[in-house]
Amino acid sequence: MLFFANMPKPVSKLSIFLISTGLFILIWVSYPIVAFNIFYAPKFETIIRPVPQDNKSSSVLIKDNNLINVLGTMKTDYTKASAWFPKAAKNITLGQNKSNYYRLTIPRLKIENVSVMIEGEDLTKNLIQFTGPPPGNYGNVVIFGHSSLPFLYNPRDYKTIFTKLPDLKVDDDILVNIDNITYNYKVSDLKITTPDDLSVLTQEYNNAYLTLITCVPPGTSYKRLIIKSKLRTT
Repeated sequence: MLFFANMPKPVSKLSIFLISTGLFILIWVSYPIVAFNIFYAPKFETIIRPVPQDNKSSSVLIKDNNLINVLGTMKTDYTKASAWFPKAAKNITLGQNKSNYYRLTIPRLKIENVSVMIEGEDLTKNLIQFTGPPPGNYGNVVIFGHSSLPFLYNPRDYKTIFTKLPDLKVDDDILVNIDNITYNYKVSDLKITTPDDLSVLTQEYNNAYLTLITCVPPGTSYKRLIIKSKLRTT
């Protein structure tokens, strides 16, 4: 009898269920991150640059050269556009546009006529133009948009809207409609960089550019995906 009393008790069905559920959730969350690094990251050029130390040599306005302050903290609320580059001042040139809103379409990703707010803050309600002139003008139109775990992707949900941005390719179209005029931008460069790389906000006035920025791997804030495009003139 003593022998049987010392035998381990069989694992209950509830324990098996809880363990299985935990493993499933772990795989469900980690797989997109692992898959991104295996299948997506190699096609991008990962560039690591220091934070510019002299704001006179760059058109990016930097409020603070302290790297810790620039990066923020792990508790940063990334639904707020100002939190993405907290020490980079907004530099909006309003121009002659009649509205603070315009529409953006990315055919490859089936994103159609979504709202972009100029100088906005809440990324759960719109895409946000953080810096640059109105679309169609010389300079660099910089637009922020959220990403999420791929399983949650919805091209109409601003909390997940840029999840599929890594699927874009060179020469893909990005269409912008502002004041009833449609501008066609062509993707020219794709790269992954670090959150302290403020060069992606730089204004270049030799052409009309549009830059889309989101966090990668999807569902994390570890790095930034940069999609740069040029205005098509013909």
